[in-house]
Amino acid sequence: MELLEIAKLPTEENSAIHLNPLDNVAIARVPLAAGMKLRVDGVAITVLDAVPAGHKVAVARIQPGEMVHRYGQAIGRAKLAIEPGRHVHTHNISFEELTFAYEFPQGEIPYPALPKNVPTFRGYLREDGRAGTRNYIAVVAASNCAAHTAELIAASFDDEKLPPNVDGVVAFPHGEGCGHTIGPDTEQLRRTLAGVLAHPNVSAAIILGLGCEVNQIDHYLGPNAPRSSRLVGMTLQGSGGTRGALEAARREIHSLIESAAGEERTEIPASKIVLGLNCGGSDSFSGITANPALGICCDMLARIGATAVLAETTECFGAEHLLVRRARNRKVAERFLSFITSYKKYLDRFGGSFNDNPSPGNKDGGLTNILEKSLGAAAKAGSTPMMDAVDYAERITSPGFVFMNTPGYDPVSLTGLAAGGCNLIAFTTGRGSAIGFPTIPVIKIATNSNTYRRMRDNMDINAGVIAEGEESLEAVGRQIFDTVLRVASGEKTCAERLGHKEFVPWRIGPVL
Repeated sequence: MELLEIAKLPTEENSAIHLNPLDNVAIARVPLAAGMKLRVDGVAITVLDAVPAGHKVAVARIQPGEMVHRYGQAIGRAKLAIEPGRHVHTHNISFEELTFAYEFPQGEIPYPALPKNVPTFRGYLREDGRAGTRNYIAVVAASNCAAHTAELIAASFDDEKLPPNVDGVVAFPHGEGCGHTIGPDTEQLRRTLAGVLAHPNVSAAIILGLGCEVNQIDHYLGPNAPRSSRLVGMTLQGSGGTRGALEAARREIHSLIESAAGEERTEIPASKIVLGLNCGGSDSFSGITANPALGICCDMLARIGATAVLAETTECFGAEHLLVRRARNRKVAERFLSFITSYKKYLDRFGGSFNDNPSPGNKDGGLTNILEKSLGAAAKAGSTPMMDAVDYAERITSPGFVFMNTPGYDPVSLTGLAAGGCNLIAFTTGRGSAIGFPTIPVIKIATNSNTYRRMRDNMDINAGVIAEGEESLEAVGRQIFDTVLRVASGEKTCAERLGHKEFVPWRIGPVL
């Protein structure tokens, strides 16, 4: 149905949203009281249970063992007979892992020709051809042993007046870098920190170690290191300890600031935008409002040769068959599926399940299981082909829709997207997640107006107006696109104004 047609005041016809003709449930747009009358696609229904806003109400009789459908896709089996008008949720739906007959691409989808007229933003063009939307000096800890000193160094510049073109001196503390197994875990950490150090939003950086940790700073230095002329390495052991390192780092940073002060924003094609996509604190409205609206923005970016990066492997489970159909070729499809398979093995080692993902808040917001959550989450990626699939923190080089293998845990996912080169992040939330990143603007999009009003200081855009019938998906998608261009040009997001600086690398191996 066209959400624009939904009147703001609840009536029999608009109090529940029927998303697909195949669905045997509808979504309560407003709280439904027992005894309330509904009319869904011309069929009269009496509500039998109180149904919270965002939760599902049966619109047809569902037999025990029969599949429950939302978005035209299966989201679980009925545990018992469900009458029309009943609340449908965890108490009467069972979760099971579904198997799919994947429809692999038979040929190769070429990269589309770029339009002649591409919008622009004002950013920082880097020597490697990428573009920065911010201009920071980064102090990155090589290990947990240097984390506190990295924070002291950055904090020492809080009260200093910086040149207008320098956004700040920021620290990247974390709890990793030592006690690691040598192999994939250390390689992933090094890839992550290298991506942060050489990020286009970073003018210059310091890599700071203790001196004896597993993650040696030498890995990041040398003439062949990316942007080596803008990178300084030091250790606490070689600088006289915490105070010595603080003084030495301040001298180096003052010199780096002088160089960064000469860098100015210039007009850059919006094809240089690399937008990371994430959702956190999702609710049932996520897949109806904010996520598909963000998908429209992503399609607009793809058409101009920019990049949109879908993450959160755990929130593709149950929707992977839909994404496989969109792969540019079979190789991309198989790499994407390999991330799903390897993640399942990773969970199996700890007796976990993909269905452990929906949090209590997700369920309170109407999401019954991971299948339902994933089908709504995948909408962030719009409808264009999946041009590439990359591992956690790998450099993103392809235009169009790209997938990155990350956990669903928000700070770890954002860290991977950042290390891969995303110069902005769009973050949809139904419950009101508060998160940001040290060097990357994070645009928060509320899925419902209640959350937007309650957490106005945290939210940049209200997609709840879609469910209220005030705006169309297309209009909010355009609003997100326009906001991306303004933020890329320097407009501060709520997360930036609040000082959010979450940074959490993904630890995948044992602690030694």
